[in-house]
Amino acid sequence: MMSEDAGVMLVVYDDPSDQRSLSLDETSSTEESPDETRLSLETTNDVIPYIGQRFSTHDAAYEYYSEFAKQCGFSIRRHRTEGKDGVGKGLTRRYFVCHRAGNTPIKTSNERKPQRNRKSSRCGCQAYMRISKTTELGAPEWRVTGFANHHNHELLEANQVRFLPAYRTISESDKSRILMFAKTGISVQQMMRLMELEKCVQPGYLPFTEKDVRNLLQTFRKLDPEDESIDLLRMCRNIKEKDPNFKFEYTLDSDHRLENIAWSYASSVQSYEIFGDAVVFDTTHRLTAFDMPLGIWVGINNYGMPCFFGCVLLREESLRSFSWALKAFLSFMYGRAPQTILTDQNMFLKEAISMEMPTTKHALCIWMIVAKFPSWFNAVLGERYNEWKSEFYRIYNLESIEDFELGWRDLVNSFGLHSNRHIVNLYGLRSLWALPFLRSHFFAGMTTIGQSKSINAFIQRFLSAQTRLAHFVEQVAVAVDFKDQAGEQQTMQQNLQNISLKTGAPMESHAASIFTPYAFSKLQEQLVLAAHYASFEMEDGFLVRHHTKAEGGRKVYWVPREGIISCSCHHFEFSGILCRHALRVLSTGNCFQIPERYLPVRWRRISIPSAKLLQSAPSDHAERIQLLQNIVSTLVTESAKSRERLDIATEQVSILLSRIREQPVSVQSTREISSMHRNI
Repeated sequence: MMSEDAGVMLVVYDDPSDQRSLSLDETSSTEESPDETRLSLETTNDVIPYIGQRFSTHDAAYEYYSEFAKQCGFSIRRHRTEGKDGVGKGLTRRYFVCHRAGNTPIKTSNERKPQRNRKSSRCGCQAYMRISKTTELGAPEWRVTGFANHHNHELLEANQVRFLPAYRTISESDKSRILMFAKTGISVQQMMRLMELEKCVQPGYLPFTEKDVRNLLQTFRKLDPEDESIDLLRMCRNIKEKDPNFKFEYTLDSDHRLENIAWSYASSVQSYEIFGDAVVFDTTHRLTAFDMPLGIWVGINNYGMPCFFGCVLLREESLRSFSWALKAFLSFMYGRAPQTILTDQNMFLKEAISMEMPTTKHALCIWMIVAKFPSWFNAVLGERYNEWKSEFYRIYNLESIEDFELGWRDLVNSFGLHSNRHIVNLYGLRSLWALPFLRSHFFAGMTTIGQSKSINAFIQRFLSAQTRLAHFVEQVAVAVDFKDQAGEQQTMQQNLQNISLKTGAPMESHAASIFTPYAFSKLQEQLVLAAHYASFEMEDGFLVRHHTKAEGGRKVYWVPREGIISCSCHHFEFSGILCRHALRVLSTGNCFQIPERYLPVRWRRISIPSAKLLQSAPSDHAERIQLLQNIVSTLVTESAKSRERLDIATEQVSILLSRIREQPVSVQSTREISSMHRNI
């Protein structure tokens, strides 16, 4: 029977010589009302199965029907097989049905075994193709003896049907490629982007999804995760016994299995005391071999190099998990929250930060946003993509919110992106990533693309997809120690370099004697630019603008007696380095040294004491005395380099000595120390 209406074809065939009742399950019904029926998409006659169509094997018939189903907007599955006269004398009949055929059987509840609350896609669809085995022409073959192509559900479009499980496949070559990527430690999302580029397909058009890749990676894992978790906790306890200042916290689920674990090292806690004002919390990676989200806390030290603060492994990305991770991190750092924290765009994490770190300014990492641009805009903009990206960076770096709003409007108009959902989303979140909205908060320079590459390379050292979970804590420790050693060498090289003074201004030589080479280079840039600006004294401060400009400028407020200066550009608040506008006013006002409060400790040439200070128990009195002697020796050496340094050191040490003498000394403490000295 065939009926045709408005280009939509309803096809039902049946061979009277091979009538068998079709029951897709015990509860299926062959009766359908017209409003429940969905017809197949229009197809050409040469691909529609027909009664009498012959195939050499039943697999060939399956592949043919599967291809037909894909074109129509559904997938199929093998349903029932029958032997000759039902006696089992070989396979004689097969049924292939729509993937939504049948109804979900009711499962008996089991209190001991939790049931997954997963909705079934089955809805009793009656579309099918039946084939029967025949030997009429001598050689055995399979002939179509029944076919129905009416559905009681909506059929999928071409761009949707490919996501059905039947059409999602990972080839052997792709599996090898994925395993190779996994060993490098990159995330599943990064694997997908790389393979899209390699295969020259649009984002989202690979024949498999991120979930398929994660499931595949699970099959690579041959270790028992429960045993691994036990080994990991045992490893952490062993490290804690050797180093009492190693910190870790964990949670167990209701079955006493490891759920979350976070840790930090003594040297990390010590670094955080000085450089924990601005922190990146990167949660874009996973420990691939165990499919666990990985979070890493990182900062920037006074030499502009990344420093490690802590690490966390979570079972899932949820509000509860992120809240726990932030609480654990704060406990490691004695409750001190950072001034600012940079993260990826994650609504759960955003809410957790507002709950656990209410005084911390939360912002989005610009490099994590930019990394998504190719998949968002490449296909949309085509040849204009690079032009658009350059204009985006220009707007991103603007100083005022007003200029940003005007620039963004022109950007959207120029490239016709009014209805683009990514553009709409970016604009809605602009206060979390655009610099004009963030300049009044300190970020230690971590919003620059150059610094992001350094941090990302640092994080990559921790990732190894096929590592033993129990060894991961040690692996991170090795990477941190390696980075610390490399950092010490780089610090020495920076300090040994001859700093070139460019302006000859006393403020420049003063800053060079206090700041690290990295921080001084940032200040020197501003000093050089300051020479191009003019300052005009006003009733309520100074107006500073470029000498080529007749209007505009920045407002600078200066109170010489109190050593306070501020600028409306907020450059110092943002970077910890005075801006060209403030430096111009100081120079005009015959100020030859930068006020003390604008020489932050975090940018000074300080040597972070080794982790021994934290690792030493209170009873290690002799070792602590030796450490103090080393610090004093360094203090004398550094102070003797100039008259100004010597004056500062003498003044500060005198104050410190007075405070120390005010502290009482108990008789018990004196006896203990004397006893220690006798034993040395």
